Amino acid sequence: MNGVELFLLGRTLMKIGEEAMPTQGVERTGVRTVLVVVSDLRDHPETSVGEIAARTGLPQSAVSGAVARLKEAGSIVTEPDPRDRRRVLIRHAPEVSPRLEEVRASSIEGAIAAAAGTNDPGQVAEIVATLESLARRLSPGSAHR
Repeated sequence: MNGVELFLLGRTLMKIGEEAMPTQGVERTGVRTVLVVVSDLRDHPETSVGEIAARTGLPQSAVSGAVARLKEAGSIVTEPDPRDRRRVLIRHAPEVSPRLEEVRASSIEGAIAAAAGTNDPGQVAEIVATLESLARRLSPGSAHR
């Protein structure tokens, strides 16, 4: 496998992940942007829209829209920065939101089966196990980093 193949696999996995996300009552557009913002918040637990935009390369308007969606879903809270009242600080909500519970409880098996073109539960389980192994080894915060 070369860098191009790895990059294309990553894009495919992102698309499968988007398909696996529960969307009932949620607008599907912008899911990727919301996930990028959530990922940045995981690494920077107290931040601002401008800082997220600078780190991620997303337009500030896209970050603002994602922050609004996350706030409406109860996943984050915002408050004025006590050092600079013009700036708004963003952080994860202290309680797990119903939307986050729904996302955490969702399954990827259906999206994996569709992407792999199989209904064989054994093949799907093998792919899921491989992805879980990769996630343990390569995800941020894994032991070797």
